[in-house]
Amino acid sequence: MTAKPAADSDAALKQVWGAEKYEKNARFVSDMTSEVVNWLAPKPGERILDLGCGDGALTEKLVAAGAVVTGADNSEALLSAARKRGLDVHFKDGQALDYGPEFDAVFSNAALHWMTKAEDVVKGVARALKKSGRFVAEFGGHGNVAAIVTALRATAIRYGKDPALAAGWFYPTPAEYRALLEANGFSVERIGLFPRPTPLPTGMRGWLSTFRESYFEQWPETQREQILSELETLLAPALRDKAGNWTADYVRLRVAAVRE
Repeated sequence: MTAKPAADSDAALKQVWGAEKYEKNARFVSDMTSEVVNWLAPKPGERILDLGCGDGALTEKLVAAGAVVTGADNSEALLSAARKRGLDVHFKDGQALDYGPEFDAVFSNAALHWMTKAEDVVKGVARALKKSGRFVAEFGGHGNVAAIVTALRATAIRYGKDPALAAGWFYPTPAEYRALLEANGFSVERIGLFPRPTPLPTGMRGWLSTFRESYFEQWPETQREQILSELETLLAPALRDKAGNWTADYVRLRVAAVRE
């Protein structure tokens, strides 16, 4: 069968977040953050923008360090969960930030790969930072979840569906992202790719149902169980151990830069 034409990046990244589902299947996103928080080194009293704050679990850690933190996200469900934690969070499109030069640092974890208009994001971060302000982020880098994406694409093509819905994230190389930052007024202090095999506490099905929901909407509900089983069969040799535990093939790009 012939695959349908690829969707544009916005369509490919259509995503609806549910706070309870996120808590169950994706808590590792905020738990596995010690290194990027160390790179940020939040200081008491400084103003930090947490871009893509989600449900605020990591934002709380920055507040506990004494920083004055503003959270920004484009999911009302996750923002509602963050507000229940007593956090100062706002609905914002990270690709169209409207803050002036008011923050000492902009921080982001596991969010920037969802924002495919990467230059718009970087320009907005630059506007939001004071002179010499810090930008510290970690997100999916080149090669992230390559095995999972390959299986998703192959399955979509086999059934004549849209392979673009398998991915569409922004996963740059360090050289690519360094050039983008330097072209927009940043001096890069540290940047690199870090392989991070990530255990999936609710298995591959939990991951797929949380992060690739729009992909499965291509099939009728009666067929989705079959597609999930086929994907598990494809991925098991690479990502499931003999005890049945699943690990995702994560590769993270971590960066620390300063606005000149």
